[in-house]
Amino acid sequence: MRAAVLEAAGQPLVIRDDVEIIAPRAGEVRVRVRYCGLCHSDLSVVSGVFPFMGPVILGHEAAGVVESVGPGVSHLAPGDPVILTPLPPCGSCYYCQRGQHSLCVNGLGLATMALPDGVTGLSRGGHPVLRGVGLGALAEYVVTPASGAIKVDPDVPLEIACVIGCAVQTGVGAVLNTAQVEAGATVLVQGLGGVGLATVQGARVAGAALIVAVDPVPARREAALAMGATHAFDPAATELGAEVMRLTGNIGVDYAFETAGIARLIESSLALTRSGGMTVCVGAPPFEDKVTIENVVVFAATEKQLCGCLLGSCNSLREIPRMIALWRAGQLDLEGLITARRPLAEVNEGFADMQAGRGIRTVIAI
Repeated sequence: MRAAVLEAAGQPLVIRDDVEIIAPRAGEVRVRVRYCGLCHSDLSVVSGVFPFMGPVILGHEAAGVVESVGPGVSHLAPGDPVILTPLPPCGSCYYCQRGQHSLCVNGLGLATMALPDGVTGLSRGGHPVLRGVGLGALAEYVVTPASGAIKVDPDVPLEIACVIGCAVQTGVGAVLNTAQVEAGATVLVQGLGGVGLATVQGARVAGAALIVAVDPVPARREAALAMGATHAFDPAATELGAEVMRLTGNIGVDYAFETAGIARLIESSLALTRSGGMTVCVGAPPFEDKVTIENVVVFAATEKQLCGCLLGSCNSLREIPRMIALWRAGQLDLEGLITARRPLAEVNEGFADMQAGRGIRTVIAI
């Protein structure tokens, strides 16, 4: 099959036509990928920020059509349109049984870059090829556990719905599931890429009264205001701390979301969170970055919460249908997250745009 393969960090992806993929096994499906959004996590692999060993196919924010199903799969059939998730819940592990589906043992595939049993299902010239960030969807086909392919109605446009797989689940889920923001709350969002803008929209859906959006790129701040932010600031031109305190009566925000994956922004978000409030780490900083809590006694005394977040704490089987419903109701702007569409042959140009801070989300047609 045809796929974009990354051979080594720092190199361009190469379009290969000789990648082999397995047939679906018991409990699996094979999907003909139609569209795949480019995510910053993919860029972190390309740049070497997230290390890997061996050739890898990236892409984990995708949608397509079921091509074939393995034994035991009865709820999906060839021809079904689906949105793919990089965290397919098994439904039976320790975490799934406790409703923490985003922590499912299947999520180990994010680190191992393989299917849950350790097999990548991909090869080239007899040598394994890794499934980048849990899926490997910058390719004509993917094989995934059946729970990783969520059926949608035929009228759902896959070219925009693909961004639900990561950006929207992560951002909206961080608000509705991880933090459980309540109506009337005050919210700060630092970083306005696809995930950050989805977080802004999640805060609006939750009924937040104040939504402060922060990013150095003017077009992203404008998008945030259009999607529900009440205020948008350039961190280089504003004393953010003073503005947040002014807007909150010197209290700080109830909830702060760091979505850019920058350690110092986690620290500043925590500083701008009120006593008893919550800071949510949504972005993924480089492994070597560290967050410092300078005075643990003060941190404990203020009862602030510093919370992690993986894929918006989502059970994709539940959340993807809910987000489609929000989109149908006009509560989520998916189209506004997509600022470029490119063919697979231009995937490197898409990553170059992301690296330069141009646009929001690029969707690749496979």
